[in-house]
Amino acid sequence: MNWHAVRAIYRFEMARTFRTIGESILSPVLTTSLYFVVFGAAIGARMGEVGGVSYGAFIIPGLIMLSLLNESISNAAFGIYMPKWAGTIFELLSAPVGWVEAVLGYVGAAASKSVMLGLLILLTARFFVDYEIAHPLAMVLFLVLTAVSFSLFGFIIGLWATDFQKLQIIPLMVMTPLTFLGGAFYSIDMLPPVWQKIALFNPVVYLISGFRWSFFGQSDVDVVVSFAAIIGFLLLCLAVVRGIFLTGWRLKA
Repeated sequence: MNWHAVRAIYRFEMARTFRTIGESILSPVLTTSLYFVVFGAAIGARMGEVGGVSYGAFIIPGLIMLSLLNESISNAAFGIYMPKWAGTIFELLSAPVGWVEAVLGYVGAAASKSVMLGLLILLTARFFVDYEIAHPLAMVLFLVLTAVSFSLFGFIIGLWATDFQKLQIIPLMVMTPLTFLGGAFYSIDMLPPVWQKIALFNPVVYLISGFRWSFFGQSDVDVVVSFAAIIGFLLLCLAVVRGIFLTGWRLKA
C-alpha cells in the first residue's frame, strides 16, 4: 500500500475544498437553512407532529441526506474528472498507484467533505428546532457509510463523464427527485397503500428511513434492511471501480 500517494491525493483534494469554502461548505449550509425556515418554521407550524415528532425535527434526517447525497456525488465526480479533463490523469496512471490508493485518496476526501457538511447541517438545525438523537453511534455509522457509498458512486460518474454537463445529470435529474420522493419531507406511511409499495422501489427510501431511525427510533423500513442496502450498494460500487481500473475503461477519455 502506497500511503504516501494516498496522503498526497487526499491533502490535495481537501485543500481544493478549503480554497472554495463558500461553494463547498457555506452554500449548502445556507440552502439547508432556508429549507428549515420554509418547511420547518412556516409549514411545520401548521403540520403538527409526524409519528409523535415535531415536523421541524422530522425533516432533519431528510435534509441532511438531501445535501449529503448530492455533495458526495458532486465532490467525488469533480475530483476525478478534473485530472481527466486537464490530462494529468496520466501522471496518476503512470505512478506506482493502484486503484485502492486512488479510491482511498479521492473517495476518502469526498466522503470527509460530505461528513463535515452533514455535521454542520446538524449543528445548524439546532438554531431552528429542538431535537434528540436516540442512537448517536448508529447515526454516525449511517452518515459515514452513506457518504462513502455515494462518493464511490460519484467517482464512477466522474470516470464515466466525457464533459462537465454529464457531471450534473445524475445529481440533478436522478438523485434530487429520488430524495424528494424518498420520504425526505414526509413519512412513507402517509402515502396511499399503492404508492407505499411503489416507494419501496426507491433506494433512497432505505437510506432516509435508516438515518431517521437513528434520530427518533422509528422508520418506514426495517433498520436491518436499510443497513444491508447501504452495504450492498457500497460493495457494488467498489466492484465497479475495480473493474474500471483493471480494464482501463474511460480512464483516458
